[in-house]
Amino acid sequence: MSETGGVREVKSAARTVELLEVLATRGDRPARLQELADELGVPRSSMYALLQTLISRGWVRTDVTGSLYGIGLHALLTGTSYLDSDPRVRAVRPYLDEASQALGETIHLGRLDGRDVTYLATRESHEYLRTISRVGRRLPAHVGALGKALLAERPDAELPEGPYEALTPNSHTDRASLAADLAAIRSRGHSVDREEGVLGIIGFGFALRYDSPAQDAISCSVPVARLTPEHEERIVAVMRETRAKIEATAPAAGGAAVHWR
Repeated sequence: MSETGGVREVKSAARTVELLEVLATRGDRPARLQELADELGVPRSSMYALLQTLISRGWVRTDVTGSLYGIGLHALLTGTSYLDSDPRVRAVRPYLDEASQALGETIHLGRLDGRDVTYLATRESHEYLRTISRVGRRLPAHVGALGKALLAERPDAELPEGPYEALTPNSHTDRASLAADLAAIRSRGHSVDREEGVLGIIGFGFALRYDSPAQDAISCSVPVARLTPEHEERIVAVMRETRAKIEATAPAAGGAAVHWR
């Protein structure tokens, strides 16, 4: 049994969290009982009992036949509470609005979470509207502007050996190519994602250095068809200015007595 901070992990609690994470990653693909039991390596009867408990509490939902399972409404309530209670998210949001209005493009705020980046806020371009919000979704750090900006704030020794998942033909799949890109990011001062996470989209990422190493970053996403050298130059200038404003005000704007780890 693993330990955290010298305290033994509670197996039932760990299993519950793992189940919710599995259901959350499936999105609109509901799971069957046996699938979940197999994926988490637990007996079918134990998984069924856990699912029924979570259904009664609103954390899991099931279809009318009782054979398909998905994430429940209470997961949304908890996620919303996280965003509403985070002082830095609250402080950054107005600057995302400002940058989006100035550039006419989509602006994101993301936070590093292990090897992924989680989207905490997004201001969509009126020119390119996504049908599904990115907020709360995760993307491998090595394929996006947000993630690469944050990885560049850390030593290359922390990079996993690979191979890395490829989301597009342009994604980095090995440690050497990613490390070379990160070196260029450090020199340039911002990251560039040229269709590495989504085909047709180029992103520019800027780490927010109110933490060391930075945990948060902002980015601007632009359709390839709309990106000219002049527009790219303006994006970089506006995003650098936005980063400077956030770094100058976010800690004070947060004003939180609690320092989360």
